[in-house]
Amino acid sequence: MNPNKKQAFVKLRRKNRVSFKIREVSSRPRLSVAKTLRHIYAQVIDDQSGRTLVAASNRDKNIVSLKLKTKTECSAAVGESIAKKAVAKGIIQVVFDRGASKYHGRVQALAEGARKNGLIF
Repeated sequence: MNPNKKQAFVKLRRKNRVSFKIREVSSRPRLSVAKTLRHIYAQVIDDQSGRTLVAASNRDKNIVSLKLKTKTECSAAVGESIAKKAVAKGIIQVVFDRGASKYHGRVQALAEGARKNGLIF
């Protein structure tokens, strides 16, 4: 099997496994994380109405102005930012959706930053 096809298949299986577990706890909003090689994005989504309640990324002006050196530091700042915005809107409990990414590195830093600022998942 082509290594690229195998990697895509593994990511698809991981994403399906995570989304199946999240559907079981659908009463809470979902904290969805998406990452690229340079950026990381986080959204709190209400799946029942299909609306994004809060969003943050490392492209936001308040995070860019911090002039952080590593992508992991930026991810932690995005987690803190999304948690502050969510708590201000009255959202305290969420379900963490890491998508096809492993809970490691930048995704883990975002989750810990969000937990440190008041989100429970």
